[in-house]
Amino acid sequence: MATLMQASAQWSSRPDEERFTSLHAMHSMMVEQRACSRAAVVPSRQITAVPSEDNRGLVIAGPSGAQYAPTHAAFGQLATLAQAPAGYLRTLPSPMAADCLNYGLQYARDVEDVGLLLYKNGTPVLRAATGPRYGRIWNSDIVAGLMRQFGDGVSGAWRVPGEFGIAVDVTKANTTLYASDRDMFVFLADEVDRIEIPNRRDGQSGSLARGFFAWNSEVGAATFGIKSFLFDYACCNRIVWGAQEIEEFKIRHTASAPVRFIEEVAPALESFARSSQSSVKLAIENARSDRLSNVGDFLAKRYGPRVAVKIAAAFEADEARPIETRWDVVTGATAYARSIPFQAERIEVEADAGKLLQAV
Repeated sequence: MATLMQASAQWSSRPDEERFTSLHAMHSMMVEQRACSRAAVVPSRQITAVPSEDNRGLVIAGPSGAQYAPTHAAFGQLATLAQAPAGYLRTLPSPMAADCLNYGLQYARDVEDVGLLLYKNGTPVLRAATGPRYGRIWNSDIVAGLMRQFGDGVSGAWRVPGEFGIAVDVTKANTTLYASDRDMFVFLADEVDRIEIPNRRDGQSGSLARGFFAWNSEVGAATFGIKSFLFDYACCNRIVWGAQEIEEFKIRHTASAPVRFIEEVAPALESFARSSQSSVKLAIENARSDRLSNVGDFLAKRYGPRVAVKIAAAFEADEARPIETRWDVVTGATAYARSIPFQAERIEVEADAGKLLQAV
């Protein structure tokens, strides 16, 4: 079983204005943000960095001369296009930083189209500077899709998870709905229709809830992704405990990304929202009844001889008997994963174990 920290990292770092107490509130902000945003493709040599009047910042001017204040993320993207280290540029006086950007954009490289995302509602802001074929999946579209399948996120079965499995009133202090001008993150769970699993741990039955993370950045800071899993509970710090059957799906922001979101993700969300306990139970029961004729060969072919020995030992240490079925392999692999110090490798083993449940 894995411990997932992504939601806790969001919970511990998001300021108050980036926390939302319903998907409806989050969606309203995103719709307004999108309505005030405009994409434009501009040749790199027509982008100019200009020091602000007080020399304490800079703005970006386009061909028309209109000036936009870059966000932290957009400044970093421009620095990358100019082949200059953003961290270093931020330490320089504004006139010097502007000169470095302008030299990089206009002289040090061939001319190239740049996709700009401009925002006007008060002070004009440059939200992004990406490639001209950046396939933007709008945050508002993602949250609209979540609302269609899961409701408002604070009532019904699918909602912001409770604390230790007990439902709580959703506040900005305990929410798992986050969004800013840079990115978004959602964690929802169905802790009502828990999945009963006999002989889950130490010979005792137990139950698991379904949950998922969804994240995106319409300005190029991250891919669009969904991670689904079964889990014991989320604590007050929004750490997900006892996660298993972890599956992750990502879409890079290429030109086809918006179409792929509509054609692939929307149906998957509907299936996930409406899937019954029986489908997961069936996969588990199939795994339990699928006895292995040669456990050693099965493990060695799937994980390699060295890891196979460790998985078998981890299972026997926990269950006081050898591996017999495919379900036992899942249990043994997750037990072995707990000993892996590197989170990426640990989650990879967990995810592979979850795939075993889908093999029949």
